[in-house]
Amino acid sequence: MFELHPRLFADTLIVGEFELCQLLIHRDANYPWYILVPKREEIQEIYHLSEEERVQLMKESCMLAEALVDVFSPDKINIATLGNMVPQLHMHHVVRYKTDGAWPHPIWGAMPAKDYQQEELEHRIESVANVLVGDDFRIL
Repeated sequence: MFELHPRLFADTLIVGEFELCQLLIHRDANYPWYILVPKREEIQEIYHLSEEERVQLMKESCMLAEALVDVFSPDKINIATLGNMVPQLHMHHVVRYKTDGAWPHPIWGAMPAKDYQQEELEHRIESVANVLVGDDFRIL
């Protein structure tokens, strides 16, 4: 049975789900930061997914990236799977601006995490979820 890694559970909130992945938002308000997690047990790497699941992951990643561009008009979307701290396969999608506190460097460790104001968190969740909602995505 699929379970979200405890670190992801602590650092994120569930926004919704695609056919393959849960969509999470990171609690760090410094960046619009979303994470896809395939709903599969004990998967650590993309190559551990079946070929069909790999295609589905890329489809969902592209749908999310396009939604983030529509909502946030960023300078760049950083997409990465790292897994150094959390072995469960998860794919970060971070909206970046040339004016953000870490630009042009990676975000990890660049700035202390910043808590969301409730209204801003709700807006970030709703704005992206509303663009995605449809046959391939549902809000949880």
